[in-house]
Amino acid sequence: MSQVMSHAGKQGMRLRHPVAGTLAVLGYVVMIVPILFVVATAFTAGSTLRFPPEGFSLRWFAEAAGYTPFAEALVSSLELAVLATGLALLLGVPVTLAIHRGRIPGKELLEGLFLSPLVVPELVVGLALYQQLMIGVGLDNFSTLLLGHTALLLPYAVRVTGASLALADPALEEAARGLGASPLKAFVTVTLPMLRPGLISAGLLGFVTSFNNVPLSLLLQTRDFRTLPVTMLDYVQQSYDPMVAAASTIVLAATVVVAVVAERTVGFAKIFGGINR
Repeated sequence: MSQVMSHAGKQGMRLRHPVAGTLAVLGYVVMIVPILFVVATAFTAGSTLRFPPEGFSLRWFAEAAGYTPFAEALVSSLELAVLATGLALLLGVPVTLAIHRGRIPGKELLEGLFLSPLVVPELVVGLALYQQLMIGVGLDNFSTLLLGHTALLLPYAVRVTGASLALADPALEEAARGLGASPLKAFVTVTLPMLRPGLISAGLLGFVTSFNNVPLSLLLQTRDFRTLPVTMLDYVQQSYDPMVAAASTIVLAATVVVAVVAERTVGFAKIFGGINR
């Protein structure tokens, strides 16, 4: 009987693996093929978004680089992403330390609270910020948008730095305390270096997330401050030339370069491996 059950289990595994592999391939195709279409269209010599492209040209990359609204929106996006990422890390690291090293009740509830922006729709967050902060308090658009982006990035700061801290040996901190180091000195000289891979990973993930955000930025934008994704969305609604495809390709290439460099220097696999611990 046990041999029959074992044989049936092996047959079931053989049936599940091809299905899982097929679904994985289909998932990659659905994600990657549209990106390849956009990249190919960016190199067209034609004047409209068409596939296959009409010849080969770098004309639209020059047009995108010289388009003033894109350049101004790029500066705004970089400014917002850097500030939001920095604030998220400044808030997320103490929360991570409190959850993993502190002796406070309700740690799971606290962690769930800071991870909740991942499950709340961004439009709901934006509408709440608009009603409570801009209308209720009278806060300006940029400050409201910065607070919204910071809230969206907190889950990455808490979760990824928490994974890095889970991989660290708490005995090193205890040894530093035992040798007479103050809590602040032990944090700066021992804990912070151990958190460096997690800080870099959380910073990169947060920066890319903030830079590419559309729903929240679209709801809280103004004429004086507009992010690049929102500006590109507005442009593609008014014009059908391949310049927006060229701009998208430039952003995609920059994101890939940053991810590759970060993987070589930090190692995302090591950090994300600690999330399941």
